[in-house]
Amino acid sequence: MLTEYQQRLREKYLSAPLTGPPEPWQPTGATGSYVSVGGLQGVGFGVHPATGDDLLMIVSTDGLGLLDATTGAKIARERHPNPQVATPDGPDLACPGIGALTGTRVMIAGLFGGGLHTTTADGWSIDVVAPEWPHRRVILSAGGGLNAGEPATSWWHVFDDQQHGELRAAGFSPSGRTLVVATSSDVTLWVRSNAQGPAGPST
Repeated sequence: MLTEYQQRLREKYLSAPLTGPPEPWQPTGATGSYVSVGGLQGVGFGVHPATGDDLLMIVSTDGLGLLDATTGAKIARERHPNPQVATPDGPDLACPGIGALTGTRVMIAGLFGGGLHTTTADGWSIDVVAPEWPHRRVILSAGGGLNAGEPATSWWHVFDDQQHGELRAAGFSPSGRTLVVATSSDVTLWVRSNAQGPAGPST
């Protein structure tokens, strides 16, 4: 049985409308932030050695893929990796990098465990909540992640997995410039051009 506080918290998240993240966050690429990936197992971030840009490694039952997080473009693909090293279920939950990340190991968060950054250095944070378990929602917030006040002021309900597959991972890149939500069937990406912190709560 829920306590009074837990019931109020549940009702708060249930009543929050689904919205996109606020400025300076933008959907990745010109065609939007959604990329379909069947049988997704997990995702992990790497850094392009030449440009310093965020790269997103995707592990699925169809192999390995690498996305440019800024544009959403697929820049490398390995359809038949060695299953003994390409499944992120080992002690380090990592896979060998492909494309620009060849020669590195990329830590993967998803079906087998692990996690992504849930905060940025300049004040953004995310929480995964489940007011309608087993369905989960992703909450993006400013100012330390207190989720205080009305929705779409200092916190935003940005993702609901009822419209997608089972949630695998959600979080920021180490740079804080990219936010990803990965499910068993897709990835959704938002980016910002620089490490611009959140605005203060609306009044």
